[in-house]
Amino acid sequence: FLFSMAANVLEEDSMEQDIESPVTFHQPKLPKQAREDLPKNISKECAKRKIQRYVRKDGKCNVHHGNVRETYRYLTDIFTTLVDLKWRFNLLIFVMVYTVTWLFFGMIWWLIAYMRGDMDHIGDSTWTPCVSNLNGFVSAFLFSIETETTIGYGYRVITDKCPEGIILLLVQSVLGSIVNAFMVGCMFVKISQPKKRAETLVFSTNAVISMRDGKLCLMFRVGDLRNSHIVEASIRAKLIKSKQTKEGEFIPLNQTDINVGYYTGDDRLFLVSPLIISHEINQQSPFWEISKAQLPKEELEIVVILEGMVEATGMTCQARSSYITSEILWGYRFTPVLTLEDGFYEVDYNSFHETYETNTPVYSAKELAEMASRAELPLTWSVSSKLDQHAELETEEEEKNQEDQNERNGDVANLENESKV
Repeated sequence: FLFSMAANVLEEDSMEQDIESPVTFHQPKLPKQAREDLPKNISKECAKRKIQRYVRKDGKCNVHHGNVRETYRYLTDIFTTLVDLKWRFNLLIFVMVYTVTWLFFGMIWWLIAYMRGDMDHIGDSTWTPCVSNLNGFVSAFLFSIETETTIGYGYRVITDKCPEGIILLLVQSVLGSIVNAFMVGCMFVKISQPKKRAETLVFSTNAVISMRDGKLCLMFRVGDLRNSHIVEASIRAKLIKSKQTKEGEFIPLNQTDINVGYYTGDDRLFLVSPLIISHEINQQSPFWEISKAQLPKEELEIVVILEGMVEATGMTCQARSSYITSEILWGYRFTPVLTLEDGFYEVDYNSFHETYETNTPVYSAKELAEMASRAELPLTWSVSSKLDQHAELETEEEEKNQEDQNERNGDVANLENESKV
């Protein structure tokens, strides 16, 4: 009964945590071709609707598991079920499990004493009871607590004239040890969970797109607020976007890896001070053909995952966040937060989320690469400088043509003078 209640409470609790806000309009579950043929009023409502997050800013997944009838799956892993419960339910089950076991074995001790007739010989010195000084259910309940918790006050003791009591003592000792190991282990894991540690790992409010080392890059910032560091910290990023295959299959919330330094080792972090994680937008990047004007029209979400081991406990910790299109700033950089003081470096977390505008081309990385290949110029050159260069080349060609024309005119004049002579 207790474990069934825990499973039901856990399922209801997960439903409450996963749903961020109710959705007033549900888009029809149709393929992309059919959705394009919907009435215009429905399309406008869809456009005005706020983008639904897959992962919220605090790292919780905004997914509701509906129509799950197999509740026995929660019972097959009771330990994880109890650990995932809220603290109030966990403490309630903890108290009830111990209370029920004490009452159960106390009832059995009282039945043994009642069936042997110990209750009829209370105060008789010639009678050897099963448990000395056991004169009712309350005293049997107290003896059950003393036996299971190994307190042993010395007032109520079992005698050697009661074989059924000796067997019950062995059974209660073994089962009591199992209950203690299970419940204490559950509480220990619940207390030492690194969820609170993940709250001290912060992500920047916005992601930015700007030039870095002559390449268009998508960047976001991560930081650790504690002095105890995250060991073996690593960062990953996923692009969540609907996709339609060549065969016409529509895949909602398709996940695509975003390279943040996997091949170069830049995804393995030494997270002592805030770091800017950079993703180079190249031909393998899903942002290869996205320009500044096209970015607000995209319905996509970037999920970033930072994980590592907590230095103090050695347990694995994971922190998550996400960025939607309205949180990606084109043409911005992060404000520096690290300064050198007298003998140490200081991090100003007041400027952790701040950005400033910088000169960045509005074209996509693909268009910039095509411009650079045609003009044979590095990507760091602006489009205006390229146009100026083309204008200078055209001016030089016109001057050269003018000189050639003057030379031809001079040759013609000389020939006419010679002919007259």
